[in-house]
Amino acid sequence: EVQLQASGGGLVQPGGSLRLTCAASGFTFDDHGIGWFRQAPGKEREGVSAIASVSGSTYYADSVKGRFTISRDNVKNMAFLQMNDLKPEDTAVYYCARRMIWGSYDYMSLQEYENWGQGTLVTVSS
Repeated sequence: EVQLQASGGGLVQPGGSLRLTCAASGFTFDDHGIGWFRQAPGKEREGVSAIASVSGSTYYADSVKGRFTISRDNVKNMAFLQMNDLKPEDTAVYYCARRMIWGSYDYMSLQEYENWGQGTLVTVSS
């Protein structure tokens, strides 16, 4: 029943932009933080960005600070990741997930998230 679906990926040239969308259903959306994670070929999944459930506090990996912006719409049950100035190293499958209610400290930890959906592929290449 709980579902989070990432979409909006595609092929973009270096320096370009994309906006990813996370559509959520089956739970009280504003009870949970939302995180964006990515997994590049041959690499482990890593945290990209996260946003708190209500306060709007945001968190970013050092590699994307100043380039990516996370947001959410608690009326539409959606979260977004605006990605600007994309680099080849941003190429990955991007996933969104909900943060567990018991999550205490690290908004960027995979261990504090659940209900992973299918990701969306972002390819940055010339």
